[in-house]
Parts: sequence; structure tokens; C-alpha cells
Amino acid sequence: MISSKQRSYLRGLANTIQPIFQVGKNDMEETFMKQVDDALKARELIKITVLETSDYSAREASDLLCKKLKCEGVQAIGRKFVLYRRSKDKAKIELP
Repeated sequence: MISSKQRSYLRGLANTIQPIFQVGKNDMEETFMKQVDDALKARELIKITVLETSDYSAREASDLLCKKLKCEGVQAIGRKFVLYRRSKDKAKIELP
């Protein structure tokens, strides 16, 4: 669990990154979750967009991915959300 100060720091970092995935109508399948898991291992902090055709809101998609992948939901605004998981191998982001 990350603190509010750490969450604020991660939100600041997330402002500059572009979304790398999109959640569409039926995109919350195992292959999608595997790709998100791999991206979290490599980058630690990722941004995802939820398309209007999706059955999920940004908060619902974030909560579902966090539960399955054991990551932290940093932020969910509009149709975008940010996920964070500290890498076990090579931590790139130092939290305050």
C-alpha cells in the first residue's frame, strides 16, 4: 500500500506519459492482463485508456486489474487510469 504522498508523486510522474493500452468492449481477457503485467514489470508506471465502447468505467477497470495483477491504482480520471507496481528486479522509480 502506498501513502498519499507517494501517490501524489506518482501522479506527477504520470502526467508526462502517454497511454500504452486501451480497454475496449471485451478487452479484459487473459492476454490483455498478461500484456499489462509485462508492461508493469518493465516500466513500473503505466497509463491506460478506456474506450467509450467498453463495458467498464476507468475506476472499474483499474480495480479489476489491481486485484488480478496485485498492483496499485494511482489515479482514475475520466477515461484514463494509472497503475503502479514496484519492479522486483530493477526498480526505476524511487518513492519519497
